[in-house]
Amino acid sequence: MKRIFTFAAIIFIYFLANYYVFRHINILIEYSSGWVKNVFFLLYLFLPTSFIVFFLFVKKLPVYPATLLYKISTGWMIILVYSFLLFFLLDIVVYGIRQLQILPSSFLIEETGVKIVLVLLLFIGIYGHLNYLQKRRIKLKIKTSKKLDTPLKIVMISDLHLGFAIRKKELKEWIRKINEEKPDLLLIAGDIIDNSVRPLNYYHLEKYFKEIKAPLGTYACLGNHEYLSNIGESISFINKTGIQLLRDSSVLVNQRFYIVGRDDRTNPARKSLSELCEGLDRSKPVILLDHQPYHLEEAQENGIDLQLSGHTHRGQVWPLSLIADAIYEDSHGYLKKRNTHIYVSSGIGIWGGRYRIGTQSEYVVIEFSSKNEA
Repeated sequence: MKRIFTFAAIIFIYFLANYYVFRHINILIEYSSGWVKNVFFLLYLFLPTSFIVFFLFVKKLPVYPATLLYKISTGWMIILVYSFLLFFLLDIVVYGIRQLQILPSSFLIEETGVKIVLVLLLFIGIYGHLNYLQKRRIKLKIKTSKKLDTPLKIVMISDLHLGFAIRKKELKEWIRKINEEKPDLLLIAGDIIDNSVRPLNYYHLEKYFKEIKAPLGTYACLGNHEYLSNIGESISFINKTGIQLLRDSSVLVNQRFYIVGRDDRTNPARKSLSELCEGLDRSKPVILLDHQPYHLEEAQENGIDLQLSGHTHRGQVWPLSLIADAIYEDSHGYLKKRNTHIYVSSGIGIWGGRYRIGTQSEYVVIEFSSKNEA
């Protein structure tokens, strides 16, 4: 009952925000010709409901129209955030100008303000998309007190969100960047899939993963979006890629170090970290893949040397990044808890509309070595 009430409240706020934004834009439309008003009215009906339409009909639509609908609907959600904020700021400014009588009463404050907001939205959208396309290379040097023989070069990525929005072109570019690093190991911290396996199978994206060159292998854990996409279908797709999926399991690589992969916390029956670490040779380094970075103290308590997580996107756009910072102990970046090193990635991909504002898309290059190595 509580979840239904929360969902209903979110939907109500969402449509209220849409009404608020379109009411402001209507200031420019109300004296326009009939066809302009008709187009505006259709947009007023379509944009707020497009996301709901997508999820109602995604399984029945062909891949191409579903892709277009997904991009429009999720992109609008990001634009809505900034439209609401800018129009709210405009209302405050207009109120202040009128109270202080700074401009003559004949000056068209609202119309001018709406035009300025629309221009700002255009520039914000262009910047946000270009910023998303720019992938940051994060370099880390992590040292463990345990014996490792020789240093490891690890590339870590998370939150690929392959699907209707992100497909072959971007995946191939990411794999090119990974291979340029010549890593010993590639680790993927969940959310390979966005919300449906159908476009991944349609474009045969599994074959591109086989172009990854990492001598010690490619390992991944599950994320919450693998569950949203149907966990059985998600696992079936991942198995076709050649990626070794660690679902509440561990592997000893070349008798040198362990990789432990936790099931996503979406599964309430997943094993505890202490259960997963039972029987491990604690003289060897242990790397943990855990998609959602909750309860980071557990890694410290269980002697994990390096935890790699994703999930947060650091909110994806400001000011949602402030909410992510408030929710997570580490919403993005490096954190050390005693002898445990933790890195939470903001993700190489993105959910929905491809905009990054105040956050970044990234891949992480880690030099992992023993403290006693030169």
